[in-house]
Amino acid sequence: MAGANLAEARLHEYPYDPELAQGARNAVDICLAVDPGERVTIITDRHTLEIAASLAAAIRRRGACYRAFVLEHLALRPLIDFPPEVLGTLAESEVAISCFQPQEGEIGSRRQLIDLIEARRIRYAHMVWISRQIMCQAMRADYREVDSLSDRVLARVGTAEQLTISSPDGTHIEVRCDRALRWVKTSGLIDPRYWSNLPGGEVWTTPGRVDGVFVVNGSVGDYLCPKYGDIHQTPLILEIAGSRLRHARCERQDLLDDFLAYCRQAENGDRVGEFAIGTNIGVTQLIGNLLQDEKVPGVHIAFGNPYGSQTGASWNCPTHIDAITRHCDVVADGTPIMSAGRFLV
Repeated sequence: MAGANLAEARLHEYPYDPELAQGARNAVDICLAVDPGERVTIITDRHTLEIAASLAAAIRRRGACYRAFVLEHLALRPLIDFPPEVLGTLAESEVAISCFQPQEGEIGSRRQLIDLIEARRIRYAHMVWISRQIMCQAMRADYREVDSLSDRVLARVGTAEQLTISSPDGTHIEVRCDRALRWVKTSGLIDPRYWSNLPGGEVWTTPGRVDGVFVVNGSVGDYLCPKYGDIHQTPLILEIAGSRLRHARCERQDLLDDFLAYCRQAENGDRVGEFAIGTNIGVTQLIGNLLQDEKVPGVHIAFGNPYGSQTGASWNCPTHIDAITRHCDVVADGTPIMSAGRFLV
């Protein structure tokens, strides 16, 4: 596959392991519900070609057409700006899939992509950090069942004023909900209103206020995820007051330094912009890859970008880093909805 044009024309002919087919069909047939004749844009890279090929084959099985772009054939990485060839094609598509491994410093270029997706209301699957393991685990979930559970969770938290999250490992935070800010369900069934990660399975909002201690003993986001993986042996202990990260400690100094540097690189980078409950009951174990781990039943928060276009938050930030805690209890206005990572709804 020597060039972008060849990649666009023949990605569906690129060889891939049949084990990827089930997850690819789930993404195309169920999550994105691609219809015959629709135009699909696939954005991939050299490291993720095999997964992209399985998606392209599933798209052709649906009778739809696609154009695929291999990022390294279009620009040097890390990307400063998203390639205009991709954005131009994307603007004429009904459906889009990002299926690549991001690099440090690319979050700004991905924002250009998301801005176009939201402006055009394109059905979009954000499969950034996707792996073979995820394709064979979380992408095989029953997403109609995940969607049903997400509806039940949303019914409990959507009207709550306060959520309390605690765990035997030391997490204890109080989350005050702001009725002016929307809860969002990204269950894996994607429609034009909300683009979504795949695998999907979470209910989330921008919290009004967060206070307490949050023990990150799962994984952390963005480019720190592949660097550190599952950090349960050296957890980050985060002290939060007024939704701001006030203090952090960790036995691993390089992890602590990287995390703090990330949160301090931009205004509001230390502000909690997301509180989320994972609802993908198709997976039960963390694997050290945030794309799947944040969907496992449990809780995660993120510092930085609140995705105000979806929640209604009025502030912004160019960075966004997620952090996961394990085995937590969740209480909504005094009513338990999760115990040790298991749903009670």
